[in-house]
Amino acid sequence: MSGQRAAIPGLRSPDPVGRRLPAVYAGDDLAQRLTGGFDQVLAPVHATLDSLWAYLTPALAPDDFVDWLGGWVGATAGPDRPADQRRTTVINAVATHRLRGTAAGLRAEIRDLFGVEAEVVESGGTSWSPTPGSALPGAAEPDLLVRVRVAAPSEVFEARLREFVEANRPAHVPCRIEVLPA
Repeated sequence: MSGQRAAIPGLRSPDPVGRRLPAVYAGDDLAQRLTGGFDQVLAPVHATLDSLWAYLTPALAPDDFVDWLGGWVGATAGPDRPADQRRTTVINAVATHRLRGTAAGLRAEIRDLFGVEAEVVESGGTSWSPTPGSALPGAAEPDLLVRVRVAAPSEVFEARLREFVEANRPAHVPCRIEVLPA
């Protein structure tokens, strides 16, 4: 984590240590200066603990802390992504996990991570029928196609998208990626 939570010059402690010393040290200049040094070190800790709720709220947390929160909830945006995109990914992580492993979940994660709408075409399907032996939906061969349209397709974008889809698709389903101009 960055130095955002390091010593802050002039920050006063809400609970000075010197005030807690026995009365005999209340007027002792050396004791008060020594505990004043502790107060300088502890003041940022008090400030952080007093606002801990804000650190755990992705919309308010410092940028580097958002990345740490993302690790807690399995959010996929990396530190190279814009801050607002990382915050959105962390905020949406729980809802996205409910859809994990589905076409809708893959679309949602691609939208959050890359900021583009994806078309996800899969070969599978589910169905219910009161008649035994009814036709099954989908195709017998597993297949997954992820198609996105972007203003300026690039090899870097396609490589990042491919890496993401490979990591988030069902392991037994081969996939194809299409990046087309918008």
